[in-house]
Amino acid sequence: MLARATAAALLGIDAFEVALEADLSRSGLPAFTLVGLPDGVVREAKERVFTALRNRGFKLPPARITVNLAPADVRKEGSAYDLPLAVALVAASGMLDPEKLEGWYMAGELSLTGELRPVTGVLPMAVQARAAGAKGLILPMENAGEAAVVQGLDVYPLADLGQAVRFLNGEEALEPAAVDIDALWDERSECLLDFSEVKGQEHAKRAVEIAAAGGHNLLFIGPPGSGKTMLAQRIPSVLPPLAFDEALEVTKIYSVAGELPRKRSLMVARPFRSPHHTISDVGLVGGGHYPRPGEVSMAHRGVLFLDELPEFKKHALEVLRQPLEDGRVSISRSLVTLTYPADFMLVAAMNPCPCGYQGDERHECSCSRRSVDNYRARLSGPLLDRIDLQVEVPAVPWKDLSRTRGSVDSATMRDRVLAARKVQAARYADLPENRRIRTNAELSGAALERHCALDDAGREFLGKAVKTLGLSARAYTRILRIARTIADLDGAERILTTCLAEAINYRSLDRIK
Repeated sequence: MLARATAAALLGIDAFEVALEADLSRSGLPAFTLVGLPDGVVREAKERVFTALRNRGFKLPPARITVNLAPADVRKEGSAYDLPLAVALVAASGMLDPEKLEGWYMAGELSLTGELRPVTGVLPMAVQARAAGAKGLILPMENAGEAAVVQGLDVYPLADLGQAVRFLNGEEALEPAAVDIDALWDERSECLLDFSEVKGQEHAKRAVEIAAAGGHNLLFIGPPGSGKTMLAQRIPSVLPPLAFDEALEVTKIYSVAGELPRKRSLMVARPFRSPHHTISDVGLVGGGHYPRPGEVSMAHRGVLFLDELPEFKKHALEVLRQPLEDGRVSISRSLVTLTYPADFMLVAAMNPCPCGYQGDERHECSCSRRSVDNYRARLSGPLLDRIDLQVEVPAVPWKDLSRTRGSVDSATMRDRVLAARKVQAARYADLPENRRIRTNAELSGAALERHCALDDAGREFLGKAVKTLGLSARAYTRILRIARTIADLDGAERILTTCLAEAINYRSLDRIK
């Protein structure tokens, strides 16, 4: 007898339907054949499934069993096929009407006792099941909350294989899982640090506000202990809250990577990722023998913080250039090409020199000019070209450290950021979809000339600065973008000379010759 169960396979952060066809034939010697490009984990499902069926009291007759995973030309990975395979075998053996499997998506790993264990990538599977008009999604209890955030799809959490068969046979009634989305949004503020805890560094806080308002990448330059990491960790608290569609997108990435926290149905706060400087280029941008998202994708819609930037491998830093430019990562393998989203805000920190104390009044720098130049030369021009704000973060004086609290909190900064983002949304609303601009950091070409036009005084001031400081063409463009954001924060329609002066002040490496 032939039975067909429906599962889903992952391709990047999306899923597609997989038809799991099981045929039991009494002719010939007993055998088991699994086809359809299964990986090692899927091939091992035979042992888990047959043992689970036996321990749950399902006795398959001696037969020649053939299982096909269609489409057959796409590789199938993971343990999520255990449950649909077991149910298809039960139906093919006549213990369950095969017609009762129609319209149901299934996913779940089986223990040897037949209990269901959680799997990764459930959220993309739920999205695919809803798009296909499925009756519902059957999966392990631990995955129910994650899948239930997809509105318009009934999600049925089950404990074991026997319960799945009884449910499909109509012998046991179950209520679909439900998630309180509003309660999830209330959890956002619980995990956010606040800028009120940062003492001093008003110049750096202003730079953070500008970077958040305009979507600019940011580099902190300062001695050890000046608060660079502390500032970076609090940046998500001033970024605009995630919209529901953005939260779903971020959750899909964490679900596919297997890093969605247990009992967390939805990623409601913007991610903050801080990989160690020993990370490889594959760990940073993704890939591997079995491709998975890297840190740039895990930071999607959030912040990627690279501390001690010059200490990262040069090749790892260079592979950042494509995601910084395109907002996505393409990973090509012999059988498949995957694209992962990687639209993040890059925040980096570095010392001004190898010892860290150049320009520090309290410590003497022991570095030669050559060692300082070599240290800074680890950062290529194309990479620095993609970092708009380069901000000096000096050591905090005692008078600021002795304060009981910082001078401004995250809520105040976030309100100003939201106001500036609203101005930008209105300004760029009339652009066509294929040239959509969300923030000032994306301005280029004709849009840059149109929205960053200067008056005579501004052109004269910026021209003198370019000649005096020896600024490059890329620095000129960055200054215009930053000045446009400063004007938005200050409520000015045009870029004023004061905006340009402040913007030039945030290009430290351009001014250090």
